[in-house]
Amino acid sequence: MTNIYNKTSEKEKRRLLRKNMSKTEVIMWPRLKQKQILGYKFRRQYSVGSYVIDFYCPELKLAIEINGTSHFKERAEYYDRNR
Repeated sequence: MTNIYNKTSEKEKRRLLRKNMSKTEVIMWPRLKQKQILGYKFRRQYSVGSYVIDFYCPELKLAIEINGTSHFKERAEYYDRNR
């Protein structure tokens, strides 16, 4: 079975995204980290294939994607739909 989650090849991309989180992500992260939501652990900037999810809870298999300004650029709707 091929591992498509948090590939080493995507590590630098995830690190860069963590350093440059959107304002909304910065607001959300302190509320999600350290099992504050009913004891569930969330991870930030979790990759699946070549995509990076803003927040992910492995136990619930729940992905949270915050739509920031990058989603309002030209062709972003097409990219988001395919993703």
